[in-house]
Amino acid sequence: MPHETRPLTLSATAETPVAVPIPDDGPVRRTGGPSTSRPPSRPPRRNPYARLFAAPGTRAFTAGGLLARLPMGMFSVSAVIMIATTRGSYALAGAVTATGLIATALVAPYTARLVDRHGQARIAVPATVPAVLGSIALVLCVRHDAPDWTLFACYAATATTPNVGGMSRARWTHLYRSEPGSLHTANSFEQAADELCFMIGPVLAALLCSTLFPEAGTLAAALLLLTGVLVFTAQRATEPPRTPRTPGVRARSPLRAPGMPGLLVVFLATGAVFGAMEIATVARATASSATLVLALQATGSFLAGLWYGSRPAAADPGRRLPLCLAAMTGLMSLPFAAAAATASVWALAPALLLAGMATAPAMVTGMALVQLRVPAGRLNEGMTVVVTALLGGIAGGSAAGGWTTEHLGPTAAFAVPIAAAALATAAAWRMRTHRP
Repeated sequence: MPHETRPLTLSATAETPVAVPIPDDGPVRRTGGPSTSRPPSRPPRRNPYARLFAAPGTRAFTAGGLLARLPMGMFSVSAVIMIATTRGSYALAGAVTATGLIATALVAPYTARLVDRHGQARIAVPATVPAVLGSIALVLCVRHDAPDWTLFACYAATATTPNVGGMSRARWTHLYRSEPGSLHTANSFEQAADELCFMIGPVLAALLCSTLFPEAGTLAAALLLLTGVLVFTAQRATEPPRTPRTPGVRARSPLRAPGMPGLLVVFLATGAVFGAMEIATVARATASSATLVLALQATGSFLAGLWYGSRPAAADPGRRLPLCLAAMTGLMSLPFAAAAATASVWALAPALLLAGMATAPAMVTGMALVQLRVPAGRLNEGMTVVVTALLGGIAGGSAAGGWTTEHLGPTAAFAVPIAAAALATAAAWRMRTHRP
């Protein structure tokens, strides 16, 4: 016969509880008396990045994504060094790389649309193959002294390269859409990864081209791109579901999503900040020292991105974005002040380091808004569109910085990034006060 469970009882005259003996195999319930158990200790706060990569497959696709993105900082530098060394013309080298940038701006959104519609693995690899073959063809044309027009055609073929950064962010969104904190950390990590690739890529390209042979940088970049995309797309468990086209229904363009036109203006102006700052710095310094101080700006953004990812996510990214851009506008005045105060390029180094720390929070917050406003089935296309706007801004900022340097001097050119950052701030503020 099973034992009956009986509660503890208190004596009417005693000050301490008196326990009624109960069998060992029966449960015990207490109705009074002081507690002798300690309050549970608060668990230590877990590293947000450790929590981020705890999901299966995240480390593998991140490694592949980094390999595939590293060439993005290598292709242009490698092509310029290769063409200028063998053909003796920096003008030709610049024109070829500019053609590739224009072709990428036109082709990339359509490639991203196909990725959203048919899946990353199904589109990214076939899109990478023509880009790799175009790079190899460019090397062969340069090596065998082919006509100049062939260089433009070969480099334009690399425009089919998929936006690996956008695909990686789409995977994080798929995994952590219901966890804003983890998604914020993922976006910050991706921005830091972009900065790291654009910090290491040009240095690696210049090293390969100078120590081996002029074509080494382009060949290495093509190999890294193909390897990285294959590793990335092999991780099928983390791939977002494809969004097939519904017959008779026209898909809504990400450009028509609420707030997207304003965000495009913000990214266009932010790109102008980067392009103008690069031209102003190069004009003020020699090639070697300019590379070093620009790397410091990327380092500042890289460190700030990692730090920003460890902080709580914004409850309202639309409200935080103008604040981040206003901080960027203020910090962009530091290089201008340093350039006006002294002719030493090394005085720019700490100023650019601090200025770079403002860009990552602004970029992360802007990307968070894109993820919120673009439909899930068009996310990769939406992020590619804003990256295209960023590239267009870099080109425009470079042109504006170059014109200002030639007509007003390199010191005045440092005012162009301030104006561009102020324009981005104004556009973000208008988005906040005139919500659709």
